[in-house]
Amino acid sequence: MTENQSIKKCAVCCLAQRFDISALTKLLSDSALIRIIKDALLIEDNDSWSVVFAYGAVVHWNVSTEQQVRLHQLLLNHAENPLATIEEENFTFALDCPNTRIIEDHIEIESSDPILIFSLSQGMAQSIKLASFETNALTTIINTSYIPESLAKDGSIKLSRHKIAKIRGQLFLTKSDIILNYDLLDTPDFFWEHPEYEPFYSITAKYLEIAPRTEVLSKKLETIHELFEMLADEQKHRHSSILEWIIIWLIAFEIGMTIFDKVF
Repeated sequence: MTENQSIKKCAVCCLAQRFDISALTKLLSDSALIRIIKDALLIEDNDSWSVVFAYGAVVHWNVSTEQQVRLHQLLLNHAENPLATIEEENFTFALDCPNTRIIEDHIEIESSDPILIFSLSQGMAQSIKLASFETNALTTIINTSYIPESLAKDGSIKLSRHKIAKIRGQLFLTKSDIILNYDLLDTPDFFWEHPEYEPFYSITAKYLEIAPRTEVLSKKLETIHELFEMLADEQKHRHSSILEWIIIWLIAFEIGMTIFDKVF
C-alpha cells in the first residue's frame, strides 16, 4: 500500500436542522479554500476535505478531531435548531485505489478529485440526515406508545384536553419537519449538471440503503399520522360531549324555570 493509499478516517455528522451557508461562506472564505456547490461548501486543506450541507450535515475526510470540533462550533453558531444529540457515523478510506467501492465501512476511492469526494459525500450526508429523521420519528412513536395502549385497554384516552393538544402539536412538528425536508432524500440536483459523477453518489446511496430506509421512514410517518388523527378525533368527541352537556343543562334549566313560574 502506497502513502496515498494509507488508511484515513472519514466522519459524517448531523448537527442541526439547517446551516446558514451564506454567512458561513463569508466567514470561511478569508481563512480557508472553499468551493460553493449548490447549497453546500467544500472546504479543502491539502489532503483533507470537509463538505458542509445546508440541511445541517457535514462530512469530514482526513480531518483531525481538533479541526472537526473547531468547525462544528462555527457551524453551530450559524445553525437553526441544533440537535440535542448529534448523529454521527464513521468510516475509513483510502485514495488512489483501482476503483471506487465501499466494503464493510471502508471506502476505496480511485482519485483525490474534490468533486468525486463531494459526490460520495452527498450520499453519506443524506444517510446521516435520514438517521436524524429516523431517530426523531422513532422517539416520537416510543414516547406516545402509551396512548393507543390506553385506548385498547380502557377504551378511552385518560389525558386532559390541554395535554392532548400539546401531544398533537409535537406530532405535527415531527411530521412536518420530516415531510418538508423529504426531498433531501432524492437524487441531488447537482447530478443533473454533472451526470458523470452520479455513479459515485449511487455507490454510497446503495451501500447506506437510503431508498429502503426512506420507505421504512414513510411507514413510521403513517403511524405518527394515524396517532395524530386519533387524538384529533378524541378532541372533537370531547368537545362535542361538552357542548351536548351544556345544551342539556340549559334545557333543564329552562324547564326548571318554567315549572317554577307555573307553581309560584
